Amino acid sequence: MNYLPDIYKEFRQQFPEINKAYDDLAQQCHNWGPLDEKTRRLVKLGIAIGLHSDGGVRSHARRALEEGISPDELRHVVLLAFTTAGFPIMNASRKWVEEVIAKYPG
Repeated sequence: MNYLPDIYKEFRQQFPEINKAYDDLAQQCHNWGPLDEKTRRLVKLGIAIGLHSDGGVRSHARRALEEGISPDELRHVVLLAFTTAGFPIMNASRKWVEEVIAKYPG
């Protein structure tokens, strides 16, 4: 992962043991079940959209692009939020995802 927000880097530096425990738990959850990598990444993006998490949406969009998921696949996930999370949340998430896509070098 090439980009980490400053607030996350500061957390890692201030609480390295807690950060390691969090990373270990996240990895265990990520790898536990039958979903493939691509599906897991898109589900995480969908959860971040549903939470209306600017940082989470951007992070999962960036990671998805790094893992070879296409911009149109990300856009599809965003559009799926329209009838579940509502227009304002979908539209804000669309903006965040489009900004990540525009900055992605790939």
